[in-house]
Amino acid sequence: MDLRTTINEALKQAMKDKAVARLATLRLINAAIKDKEIAARGSEREETVTDGDILAILGKMTKQRQESARVYEEGSRLDLAERELEEITVIKEFLPRQLDQDEVAKAIRKAVESTGAGSIRDMGKVMGELKGKYTGRMDFGKVGPMVKDQLCAASGGC
Repeated sequence: MDLRTTINEALKQAMKDKAVARLATLRLINAAIKDKEIAARGSEREETVTDGDILAILGKMTKQRQESARVYEEGSRLDLAERELEEITVIKEFLPRQLDQDEVAKAIRKAVESTGAGSIRDMGKVMGELKGKYTGRMDFGKVGPMVKDQLCAASGGC
């Protein structure tokens, strides 16, 4: 079963269960997917939204909510922060398991080897390789500096 079908099934179940907060979050996910489809229609890429696209959408939604929760906590709006954290919980149900630090480091080493990267100029190749294989499974904002460090070490400094 593809990711979109899984999300739609969860949406139907939330309607049956009358789970209001869960239903609202699932509707937000569906709306984001439909927005992506509409945007793809106007471009040269006339294909449907793939599971990779959906994983990217879910990752973005998670980051947005984490940032919002942090801002709400700083502003002493714990009720709103709690709602954002509840939405994150629902969104994460559809994301694959996140790689731990050791797995990320191993994936970076593997990507560097497979692309033949030898300097910081090859960072785009390495990041492209990682995004192709690990979308939704690692935080690329944190991975970027790790890739840079490894490439700098491999080339003898930046």
